[in-house]
Amino acid sequence: MLAVLTAAGFLVFAQAFMVAPLLPRLAQQLGTSVGMIGLSVPAYLVPYGVMTLFWGPLADRFGRRPVILVALALFSVLSAATMALPTVGWFIGARVATGLGASGIVPVSLMLIGDVIPYEQRGHAIGWLFGGMAGGMAVGSTAGALVEPSIGWQGLFLVVAGVGAVVLAAAVRSIPRRPRPMSPPSARAAVRGYVQLLQDPRGRRTYEYVGFNAVLQSGIYTWLGLYLHQRFGLGPVGIGLGLLGYGIPGFALGPLIGRLADRHGRARLIPAGLALATLASAGLAAPAPLILVAILVALLSMGYDLTQPLLAGIVTDLPGHRGQSVALMAVVLFCGFGAGSLVFQAVLSFGFVVALAVFGAAAGVAALVAVPVFSAERSGRLDADGPQVDVT
Repeated sequence: MLAVLTAAGFLVFAQAFMVAPLLPRLAQQLGTSVGMIGLSVPAYLVPYGVMTLFWGPLADRFGRRPVILVALALFSVLSAATMALPTVGWFIGARVATGLGASGIVPVSLMLIGDVIPYEQRGHAIGWLFGGMAGGMAVGSTAGALVEPSIGWQGLFLVVAGVGAVVLAAAVRSIPRRPRPMSPPSARAAVRGYVQLLQDPRGRRTYEYVGFNAVLQSGIYTWLGLYLHQRFGLGPVGIGLGLLGYGIPGFALGPLIGRLADRHGRARLIPAGLALATLASAGLAAPAPLILVAILVALLSMGYDLTQPLLAGIVTDLPGHRGQSVALMAVVLFCGFGAGSLVFQAVLSFGFVVALAVFGAAAGVAALVAVPVFSAERSGRLDADGPQVDVT
């Protein structure tokens, strides 16, 4: 089951970011500006985040398995449909529709993991899922840049649709049929539940960092393709290779990071991840050679891998309906992903050096603040007021 969920997360993020290194080429082929075609990234991610508000309660009502299967089917069909829409307006519209359809995959997978795995062992499983997502970002960007000259961007979406169908077939066989974890809340109770999650100190600080981290990482990563093109004159293949390091640390080390979080807690790892992102952003703003830039891209990815999966683990342990807590995290996460590319694009009017310096400075402040904010997130199960019994 975990392997299939990891593959599904890999595919969702590969599709989301495979257009990132192709922005200059897509703008040329579709007869539009890089800024306009750049909207195709948030056009996928923002609807993805908003729709999870509905998938979460649906998963509480009908079960995790049917929601994951329906979302995988929609993802595959809509990915295939994208290849038949060769104008920029239809292309962006198809990205919106695909984001809406795919949005039930990763959040409900997190709910399923939360249902079957105890909190003190959950980091390892979530590490696999987020490692697959990180690997999807890396492989999607690189494969998109390397393969697109041979099969075209339409062919990329056809390949994604085909692989999605294979993952769907595997999911039908491997995801167990389980009873609904709890009775779903009424509409009024659902609203009250979301409010209570944001009023809970542990929940509020976690969601704030989920959103900030998403803006930080997506903002920089989405525009790294243009950064490499403008700074080093790289084409799609060179851009893809330059971005390969993003996602590799999470793909290779995600389960290990999860085990470290299970054993030692998240209090030190989350600030460390933000500190790495600060260092990477500052290095990218400096006049570094290409080989060092590639290393800094991997370092930026490592910053994500030390933060987002650990924050997700905390979310799965918040009080109330897990469908609601994970759905709210997905909204914050994917809206942050979408907003990040737009915020970075706005600051980019002052140049890459300024934009990277601003994002890096913000990450540095967040790293310092995270030390006291997450000081109670040691090993074991916590509540809003501090640690309970250590179970590691």
